[in-house]
Amino acid sequence: VTTGVKDSAGNTLSSQYETSSGFKTSGIFVAVGDTGLIFSSSDNGTTWTSRTSGVSTNLRSVTYGDGTFVAGGNSGVILTSTNASTWISETSSGTSWSAVIDGVSDSLVGTAYGNGMHIISGGSGTILTSADNGNTWTTQTSGTSESLIEISYVNNSFFATGASGVIISSNNGSSWTSKTSGYGFNIYDMAYGNSTFVFVTFGGTISSSSDGTTWTSRGTISSGLFNSVTYGNSTFVAVGNSGKIYTSPDGITWTSRTSGSSDTFLQVAYGNSTFVIVTMNGRVFTSPDGTTWTSRTSGTTESLNGITFTE
Repeated sequence: VTTGVKDSAGNTLSSQYETSSGFKTSGIFVAVGDTGLIFSSSDNGTTWTSRTSGVSTNLRSVTYGDGTFVAGGNSGVILTSTNASTWISETSSGTSWSAVIDGVSDSLVGTAYGNGMHIISGGSGTILTSADNGNTWTTQTSGTSESLIEISYVNNSFFATGASGVIISSNNGSSWTSKTSGYGFNIYDMAYGNSTFVFVTFGGTISSSSDGTTWTSRGTISSGLFNSVTYGNSTFVAVGNSGKIYTSPDGITWTSRTSGSSDTFLQVAYGNSTFVIVTMNGRVFTSPDGTTWTSRTSGTTESLNGITFTE
């Protein structure tokens, strides 16, 4: 890095800096969507670059772990991409994607990484695990035939949530335990922060738990369904249909925020001090605090279904 580099105030480096270990960017968001769409952003969701996926299948979710992005989609499609944080060449930045054979035909709608393992959830209780960065996949017994809508790695455990109030958890990805949610409709997503688990539901209900086992309903927060929840900047952010955004410091008390949109908000992620929402008609919304939101243009009007962030 030469002395020609300036910070945001216009100051230059006092001397040139060299390293053999490479440099990191400030972080990258990757979003996936219908007809094989993949977009990436290295400026906190402000501008987006279209990437070539090589498929036309709807992609439903994406996650990052151990140097690899993994995206899941309809008809059992799985795509992988190499590290988008350590920039070695153009094809290592999420630009080049390769299809992986997983042996299933279910829609793969949830992706997560933790404990050295990529995990994907999907229709009919499908759970797939990979310990080699998505190259090979093993089908696990989930103990349910309900659709598993989302999977998260929170507080050192995997939690999959889905239709009919299903919650299952696992420490290792292979042995799964059913939890009682106390809710009969679809549970769309789960987050963890401030020593609290939170899930959001089809009916606009939010529930919280201190241990992920015993859940307390916080009531019907919204008249429309919630699709996603995340935690960052000491704040839970839940998003859903008709541009609904709610925030909470503790998962118990929730406040409605103004998005300025009636879009269907499908997923929210947090990274680099920024919340980013992707929507059904291809728009993106960003916020530093979960309260004030700015609409961004992604370059598509098709549905963006999933988003992830990596340093």
